[in-house]
Amino acid sequence: MKIRILVAMPDGAVLHDRPWPAVGDTVDDLPTAVAAHLVASEVAEQVADTPPPTRRTSKKGDSSG
Repeated sequence: MKIRILVAMPDGAVLHDRPWPAVGDTVDDLPTAVAAHLVASEVAEQVADTPPPTRRTSKKGDSSG
């Protein structure tokens, strides 16, 4: 489960035996249970593994008739 950190922690805080990531950093190598707990606690948010599809835009033609 890939997550994005939403909450800063004080200096010296750790997340799964490593320094706490900065706000906005993504983490994708935590156990699912740990990541799910952080999301449920609103400390992190789940990030989609794939980017959202791009929207197709069409060129508007000249409507003068």
